[in-house]
Amino acid sequence: MELAKITLRGQITIPAEIRKKLGVKDGDKVVFIEENGRIVMENSVRVALKDVQDAFKGEAERLGLEDDGDVVAMIKEIRREKQADRLGGVLRR
Repeated sequence: MELAKITLRGQITIPAEIRKKLGVKDGDKVVFIEENGRIVMENSVRVALKDVQDAFKGEAERLGLEDDGDVVAMIKEIRREKQADRLGGVLRR
Protein backbone atom coordinates (compact mmCIF):
# COMPACT_ATOMS: atom_id res chain seq x y z
CA MET A 1 0.00 0.00 0.00
CA GLU A 2 1.29 3.47 -0.92
CA LEU A 3 0.27 6.78 0.65
CA ALA A 4 0.13 10.23 -0.99
CA LYS A 5 -0.78 13.61 0.49
CA ILE A 6 -3.19 15.98 -1.26
CA THR A 7 -2.05 19.61 -1.45
CA LEU A 8 -4.26 22.65 -0.95
CA ARG A 9 -4.68 22.82 -4.75
CA GLY A 10 -5.78 19.17 -4.98
CA GLN A 11 -2.47 17.90 -6.33
CA ILE A 12 -0.74 14.71 -5.31
CA THR A 13 2.63 13.13 -6.02
CA ILE A 14 2.16 9.59 -7.29
CA PRO A 15 4.68 7.34 -5.53
CA ALA A 16 7.50 6.05 -7.76
CA GLU A 17 6.46 2.39 -7.43
CA ILE A 18 2.89 3.22 -8.52
CA ARG A 19 4.16 5.29 -11.49
CA LYS A 20 6.29 2.32 -12.50
CA LYS A 21 3.32 -0.07 -12.30
CA LEU A 22 1.14 2.34 -14.31
CA GLY A 23 3.90 2.82 -16.87
CA VAL A 24 3.73 6.63 -16.62
CA LYS A 25 6.48 9.22 -16.59
CA ASP A 26 6.79 12.99 -16.51
CA GLY A 27 4.27 14.60 -18.86
CA ASP A 28 2.08 11.50 -19.28
CA LYS A 29 -1.62 11.64 -18.53
CA VAL A 30 -3.69 9.42 -16.29
CA VAL A 31 -7.43 8.87 -16.32
CA PHE A 32 -9.72 8.26 -13.36
CA ILE A 33 -12.44 5.65 -13.89
CA GLU A 34 -15.28 4.75 -11.56
CA GLU A 35 -15.68 0.97 -11.28
CA ASN A 36 -18.10 -0.64 -8.85
CA GLY A 37 -18.12 2.40 -6.56
CA ARG A 38 -14.32 2.72 -6.54
CA ILE A 39 -12.12 5.21 -8.35
CA VAL A 40 -9.31 3.61 -10.36
CA MET A 41 -6.38 5.51 -11.87
CA GLU A 42 -5.06 4.20 -15.19
CA ASN A 43 -2.50 5.18 -17.81
CA SER A 44 -4.61 7.08 -20.38
CA VAL A 45 -2.64 5.68 -23.35
CA ARG A 46 -3.29 2.11 -22.24
CA VAL A 47 -7.01 2.84 -21.79
CA ALA A 48 -7.21 4.41 -25.26
CA LEU A 49 -5.40 1.45 -26.84
CA LYS A 50 -7.74 -1.01 -25.10
CA ASP A 51 -10.76 0.97 -26.37
CA VAL A 52 -9.42 0.79 -29.95
CA GLN A 53 -8.75 -2.94 -29.61
CA ASP A 54 -12.29 -3.50 -28.32
CA ALA A 55 -13.75 -1.43 -31.17
CA PHE A 56 -11.94 -3.55 -33.77
CA LYS A 57 -12.65 -6.90 -32.14
CA GLY A 58 -14.01 -9.32 -34.74
CA GLU A 59 -13.10 -7.12 -37.73
CA ALA A 60 -10.31 -9.42 -38.93
CA GLU A 61 -12.73 -12.35 -39.13
CA ARG A 62 -15.37 -10.18 -40.81
CA LEU A 63 -12.83 -9.09 -43.44
CA GLY A 64 -11.44 -12.61 -43.88
CA LEU A 65 -7.98 -11.71 -42.60
CA GLU A 66 -6.20 -14.78 -41.30
CA ASP A 67 -2.57 -13.65 -40.96
CA ASP A 68 -0.12 -10.77 -41.41
CA GLY A 69 0.17 -11.53 -45.13
CA ASP A 70 -3.57 -10.92 -45.58
CA VAL A 71 -3.25 -7.55 -43.82
CA VAL A 72 -0.29 -6.53 -46.00
CA ALA A 73 -2.19 -7.56 -49.15
CA MET A 74 -5.25 -5.55 -48.05
CA ILE A 75 -3.10 -2.45 -47.40
CA LYS A 76 -1.44 -2.77 -50.82
CA GLU A 77 -4.86 -3.05 -52.48
CA ILE A 78 -6.15 0.04 -50.67
CA ARG A 79 -3.03 1.96 -51.70
CA ARG A 80 -3.51 0.88 -55.34
CA GLU A 81 -7.13 2.04 -55.24
CA LYS A 82 -6.19 5.41 -53.74
CA GLN A 83 -3.42 5.87 -56.31
CA ALA A 84 -5.85 5.02 -59.13
CA ASP A 85 -8.36 7.54 -57.72
CA ARG A 86 -5.68 10.26 -57.62
CA LEU A 87 -4.51 9.49 -61.15
CA GLY A 88 -8.09 9.31 -62.39
CA GLY A 89 -8.71 12.79 -60.99
CA VAL A 90 -5.64 14.11 -62.77
CA LEU A 91 -6.62 12.51 -66.08
CA ARG A 92 -10.19 13.86 -65.93
CA ARG A 93 -9.04 17.50 -65.69
